Amino acid sequence: MQETMMSSQDLMKLEDKYGAHNYHPLPVVLAKGEGVYVWDVEGKKYYDFLSAYSAVNQGHCHPRIINALNEQAVKLTLTSRAFYNDMLGPYEKYVTEYFNYDKVLPMNTGVEAVETALKICRKWSYEVKGIPTNQAKIIFVSGNFHGRTMAIISGSVDPQSTTGFGPFLPGIEVIPYNDLAALKEALEDPNVAGFLVEPIQGEAGVFVPDEGYLKSAAEMCTAKNVLFIADEVQTGIARTGRLLATCGNCDCNNGCENRPEIKPDILILGKAMSGGVFPVSAVFANDDIMMAIKPGEHGSTFGGNPLACAVAMEALEVIKDEELAKNAEAMGIIFRSRMNEMIEKTNLATLVRGKGLLNAILINDTEESTTAWDICIKLRDNGLLAKPTHGNIIRFAPPLVMNAEQINECCDIIEKTIIEFEKHM
Repeated sequence: MQETMMSSQDLMKLEDKYGAHNYHPLPVVLAKGEGVYVWDVEGKKYYDFLSAYSAVNQGHCHPRIINALNEQAVKLTLTSRAFYNDMLGPYEKYVTEYFNYDKVLPMNTGVEAVETALKICRKWSYEVKGIPTNQAKIIFVSGNFHGRTMAIISGSVDPQSTTGFGPFLPGIEVIPYNDLAALKEALEDPNVAGFLVEPIQGEAGVFVPDEGYLKSAAEMCTAKNVLFIADEVQTGIARTGRLLATCGNCDCNNGCENRPEIKPDILILGKAMSGGVFPVSAVFANDDIMMAIKPGEHGSTFGGNPLACAVAMEALEVIKDEELAKNAEAMGIIFRSRMNEMIEKTNLATLVRGKGLLNAILINDTEESTTAWDICIKLRDNGLLAKPTHGNIIRFAPPLVMNAEQINECCDIIEKTIIEFEKHM
């Protein structure tokens, strides 16, 4: 462990003094990560049950991904898109075949990819669908979280994301999530260009829609010539027990060579595309949609840089070679079973929900309460890091390399912590 002269308290004070106060982190200062574990600056070891919001699906500092990073970093890191480079073409061929699309538009962060998808959708609606200029509408759903840029929060119903940031982008309509009747009504408007949805709403508290909702929504969009846009920045790359959450129950653990249950018209990916090693995101679509974008209409200096390409290809190979989708499904079954057993022993935790290794437990309290936060502090003290969302929900999303012995040890920690917490309330 690398020694540091500064304590956790010193380092937290530095962030508080010199950094913008746009985050409220759990009070732990991490200095090292390996696989499913992280260590703080004092050397205490923890299980990571957040995975950098599902960016570290392959585990911290996976040696194959780090090796790809190091090998490329000494050769060429950035050219911008003013020139060709020797990594982008091979990367684009690799990822489009991996996810079974004609084209990819490479970006860096998840929110950039969502913004890119919105632009592609609008351009397609004017160039191909024939919606009158500046009349295109995109449907969002309530409870969504696609990021915090101005366009994205224009479709948010979260006061924390929207208060004090108006005016907002026009051409956005918000309907209830998991409500096919509301979608059917919204699709009657001929100016609707796209429907943007998370297959599972992670930030909202791991809300899993009804069986058949996504498939029916995609079919309804197709019938109205509306683009079905799936934001799989958090749910994609094996997190939910399939390569993509929109794959449903098809056998696509190791690539999209088989027919998925749903194939989005536009697919948005990020986070674990690089295994948490480098900012990599991407928007996928077939030629009839993607080719609406012409040179000069969208871009990114860093998007598609050689370093990102090398890292992403190796990160996706790790997902395939280590069968991490299959492992996420198996470990998720163990986790939810153990959590449901725990719920029988306490009145504090009332519900567990999720898919694969994207799960959450509901705390029997109000959103305004600090109970979930306080439980996460106790989990930290007991060697497991998780974070509450919406006040009374704790999300659990460990790296997908976790094995059965580790998941059971973590369930022991969670159960012991919650039962002990309830005793002292």
